[in-house]
Amino acid sequence: MTLRLRIAAFVATFALACTPSVGEAAIQDHPERRTPAITPTPQSARPLDDRVTITSTVTLIADEDADRRALDVIERALRDAGARQIVRADRAVDDRLTVHVGSAEALGALGAQGPDELPAEGYVLGIGRDRIVLAGKDDPGTYYAAQTLRQVLPHRDRPGAHVAGLVVRDWPAAPLRGVIEGFYGTPWSHEARLDQLDFYGEHKMNIYVYSPKDDPYLRDKWREPYPAPALARIEELADAAEQRHVDFTYALSPGLSVCYSSEADTRALIDKFRTIWDIGVRTFAVPLDDISYTRWNCPEDQARWGTGGGAAGAAQAHLLNRVNREFIAAHPGAEPLQMVPTEYYNVTATAYKKALAEQLDADVVVEWTGIGVIAPTMTVAQARAARSVFGHEILTWDNYPVNDYVTHRLLLGPFSGREKGLPAELAGITANPMIQPYASKIALFTVADYTWNDRAYDPRTSWLAALRWYAGGDGRTERALRAFADVNYSSRLNVQQAPELAAEFERFWQDGDADALLATLEELRAAPSVLRDRLPEQGFVDDAGPWLGATTAWAEAAGTALRLVESARDGDAAEAWELRGRLPGLLATAQSFVYTGLGGAKVPVVVGEGVLDTFVEDARAEHDRILGVPGGIRATSSIGTYRDNVPARMIDDDDTTFYWSSRAPRAGDHVGVDLRQERPVGTVTLAMGKPTSPNDYVRQGVLEYSSDGTNWQQLTAFSGTPNVTATAPEGTRARYVRARATAGQSNWLVVREFAVATDSASVTGGPPPAAGSTLRAAADGDPDTAYRAGRAPEAGEALTVDLGAPRAVRTVKVLQPGDAVARAVVELRSPDGSWRRAGEIRRPYSQLNTGNSTADAVRLVWRSGTPQIAEVVVR
Repeated sequence: MTLRLRIAAFVATFALACTPSVGEAAIQDHPERRTPAITPTPQSARPLDDRVTITSTVTLIADEDADRRALDVIERALRDAGARQIVRADRAVDDRLTVHVGSAEALGALGAQGPDELPAEGYVLGIGRDRIVLAGKDDPGTYYAAQTLRQVLPHRDRPGAHVAGLVVRDWPAAPLRGVIEGFYGTPWSHEARLDQLDFYGEHKMNIYVYSPKDDPYLRDKWREPYPAPALARIEELADAAEQRHVDFTYALSPGLSVCYSSEADTRALIDKFRTIWDIGVRTFAVPLDDISYTRWNCPEDQARWGTGGGAAGAAQAHLLNRVNREFIAAHPGAEPLQMVPTEYYNVTATAYKKALAEQLDADVVVEWTGIGVIAPTMTVAQARAARSVFGHEILTWDNYPVNDYVTHRLLLGPFSGREKGLPAELAGITANPMIQPYASKIALFTVADYTWNDRAYDPRTSWLAALRWYAGGDGRTERALRAFADVNYSSRLNVQQAPELAAEFERFWQDGDADALLATLEELRAAPSVLRDRLPEQGFVDDAGPWLGATTAWAEAAGTALRLVESARDGDAAEAWELRGRLPGLLATAQSFVYTGLGGAKVPVVVGEGVLDTFVEDARAEHDRILGVPGGIRATSSIGTYRDNVPARMIDDDDTTFYWSSRAPRAGDHVGVDLRQERPVGTVTLAMGKPTSPNDYVRQGVLEYSSDGTNWQQLTAFSGTPNVTATAPEGTRARYVRARATAGQSNWLVVREFAVATDSASVTGGPPPAAGSTLRAAADGDPDTAYRAGRAPEAGEALTVDLGAPRAVRTVKVLQPGDAVARAVVELRSPDGSWRRAGEIRRPYSQLNTGNSTADAVRLVWRSGTPQIAEVVVR
């Protein structure tokens, strides 16, 4: 059935289909009668007080014109359920299960209505009274009935299985439901595309748009004919799609070089389509996205249409109308032409959209991504606005779960943020998948669920069903997949990263139940190994390989951080320090996994971003609290992060690294540092922009400081400069320092360095520090920085920490990183200037009890080893 007829059928029959029969409504009032899990969720499914038995021989009754693809699915499902032989016949045989295909009359014995009043692709499936009946509104409907039967029947290696009685009355919410392969980056393999078509058929998706950016004959070489092998692969894909009732849509993108007024270019486009028609393709699209419409490709276009958005819209309408009238209309059986406008991401009225609305042939379908290239939400009102402003039927190009803009991440959360009722406003919904085809299936499962039955759709429920399906029903595999998908969950559609793990972390900080959290982290650590060993589809393991490795490493780091907290709270300070010493290496391993992108680029991958790393930081902060030190400063931002250019890069003392925002700053947005406790503040230095994007800086803002994060004092205002320096008045104390935008702007934000000078204990003496180290690091309040001597100490050499003023000293802790421990005598300086021995250090963690001595300095007089001091803590 063509798209025109599908849409008409939906309009004519949807209301009738949505009203259950009296019998159906009555039986649905008994919730204790369970129906099997079917995906996508059917519109109506009711159990019957009956059952059928899978007999060794099954009689199959079907008309000669019954859909052969549906029959193939039915026969495979029966054999998988234990049937040994399937016999075609024209009547039932006693003592045999009978399967009727296409017979509405056979449904009568089950008290079920036929499919006549259903929308296109609807079906009825009945099971009971020694029969199974599949009746479709059309051939796709019968095929979908067969796919439902495949899920309902058990998997057995012998006959005799019982199948509970059931009536399913079902139809899709959206006329078109499927996938557009339209991402940039590493292309899918031919085998992966064939596998995807299998997936679409099984999940009742009916459109696949072939628009890979890697196919040069779609874009750069759009005028040139395909080489024979490449054309043969497209033909194989089209044939495979047809076998699964999937419309293979060929999308040719001439916009980079087309001359709209050129007769030769028009003929080249039509000739290319004709070649694709000859291998069996019946659906065509012309994407004109991601091109300039303010610069013509030939002077003739400007001479004919002028300049501006309206001129571009008129030129595009001219070309598309030629293709529509001279190719689509001239080929009976061709589906409506699809196009992607250059303004595809909003509903703002413009001269460009007005030209398309008024001049583009009415039967051309317009593709649209929502409000934004990646729309966090999509509503009925927005879809209606899109149809109004474009003046055409709308097919959404939904940019989820596509990850070509975040190639370091997998997006394994559900399809969400789409309002119920949206499919009824659209010609259909196509989802742009990830670079990773097999890993995309989790999200695409939920897309299939929503587009088939949006009224019953719940993102979380559908997501859990997707995991269960992908795990093949194996509980252990499902738990492992759930843990892995949870730490790869967030996206523009799903804001919360790792919602389940984050909740576990929150519970731990609230109730201190380390055993429960340790069990969760151990399950996460083991999940990648379970998936490698047990997941039925190896393609997912191959796709997710670097992320699987990173997940194990991050779970090990988080588990170590948890044990660090527990040891510190239990008073085992030496063990806590030893565990903390492991964290840098574990974090380096966790951050070492890379994804190989297009062209061989190595892209570091991330998992559990903002959850796993935050827990490790919070654990270190808790250890800092117990040690009695403030810890290292933290970088903050209210804006979000572009790729892996995280805020921490603006406080790493490296001018070549930077924080990069994920959007332009708005008034009130800010970046800054948290000094972890109130400290004296001196000079503040802010260095923004970078050589390749010098205009990415806060154009108008203020530097300000606060002790509580609520009440702020202005340090200075700035405007029009990427480099800002200001010195706080003498005596200024603060915990927080930030740069806040006071006006919105169009440029994004890059911060190379955000430095705040603070007073800390004065450290003098020696040996001199090695390159990249400082004496100050020995007493800067941050155990993760260290003074590292550049040589062995000379006789009598010492390191002195000046406390600033005499104070009572009860303990001195000396923390040394690593295994190379230096030995030293610890001495305290009395207010009269004399030194007295407090003890000796010879282990990584040394704590000396000094009674309640009064001192104004501590020094370490070296005895052996090359010193490395992470922190001298005086309490």
